[in-house]
Amino acid sequence: MPHETTLIATVAIAFALAFAFGYVAARLGLQPLVGYLLAGIVVGPFTPGYVADVPLAAQLAEIGVILLMFGVGLHFSPRDLLSVRRIAITGALVQITVATLLSAVAAHLRGWSWGAGIVLGLSLSVASTVVLLKALEQRSMVDTHEGRVAIGWLVVEDLVTVFILVLLPALASPVAAAESTADAARGPAVAFGLAIVKAAVFLVLMFFAGRRVIPKLLSSVANTGSRELFTLAVVAIALGIAVGAAVLFGVSFALGAFFAGVVIGESDLSHQAAADALPLRDAFAVLFFVSVGMLFDPRVLVRRPIEVLVVVLVIMVGKSAAAFGIVLALRYSMRTALVVAAGLAQIGELSFVLVGMAITLRFVPPEARDLVLAGALVSITLNPVMWRLVAAASEATATSLEPAKPSEVHG
Repeated sequence: MPHETTLIATVAIAFALAFAFGYVAARLGLQPLVGYLLAGIVVGPFTPGYVADVPLAAQLAEIGVILLMFGVGLHFSPRDLLSVRRIAITGALVQITVATLLSAVAAHLRGWSWGAGIVLGLSLSVASTVVLLKALEQRSMVDTHEGRVAIGWLVVEDLVTVFILVLLPALASPVAAAESTADAARGPAVAFGLAIVKAAVFLVLMFFAGRRVIPKLLSSVANTGSRELFTLAVVAIALGIAVGAAVLFGVSFALGAFFAGVVIGESDLSHQAAADALPLRDAFAVLFFVSVGMLFDPRVLVRRPIEVLVVVLVIMVGKSAAAFGIVLALRYSMRTALVVAAGLAQIGELSFVLVGMAITLRFVPPEARDLVLAGALVSITLNPVMWRLVAAASEATATSLEPAKPSEVHG
């Protein structure tokens, strides 16, 4: 009997096309992520030619989501966030509110319900940490004050999004919620309360039991001197906690993986865990972006050009203008305002996760995914232009906001 090769073919084609398109994107001065999404579109069901196994790719993407959120948690530093808490927390919350309201009003004018518009707005309000970090690294700004403010701002956005991912199933419509969780059959109020209680129990276990058990386990594994065993332990912890959190506590894979990363990130072995496990995260992240691209119907650009334009304007103009005004209102420098405005003028991975869950729970119609993906493709593609525009806005910051020469970029 011949072996079933669907998995191998899907992974091989995804990596090959992602590499090809990502390389071309990088040569054109774009984020490789744009190439990964385009690779998914090419092998998706909405374009001619070879069509990859979409359900299988979606399962691989779930691993990518888990490892992406694990990486976010691993790099989350409460100490760094507290150092910029005034501007990061206030600014992120106000900016999320502004972007959500703009999107909700626009969606309502196009015939969507207010609830659907709010969820769409939340998806558009959170920028991509991956894209921001790449932009800051190119300009040697990660360790600057402006860079820390921008990163702290996005960390708050990520935390808000994680919280929303916890609440969405409990707030879903009775029919969708009943299909998603058995507890929802008892009523929306009871389902909401149970979701909060389960999430709280999970967090208590992670911060009290997890912070004691997991570092000791990793230390014991590290003492064996086996690097591959240590890497295996880190990945097993990330996936195990994510799946266990979903099965036992009814929370999302993303939340479980995030707090697994937070717990490991506070241990003495966090740097070794990052060095060993994050390359695997990057590989599965590529599969995640490819699978997201497979779900995008390019015909939305022709069928709904007005909606796509509004989404792009909310992302690149509404969010950035709000962030720019908030930073100046809090009496920070023009340079900080420009950096934050440019960094937030895009959306990415968490937007895909949030809109995907919202579609599953019937908060938004399926075309919401196409609008979010179109907004991501356009905003990520144009984000380097945004950096150049804000750099040109002030001679005092023009040099520091331009990409550094390769020899000047460290790490």
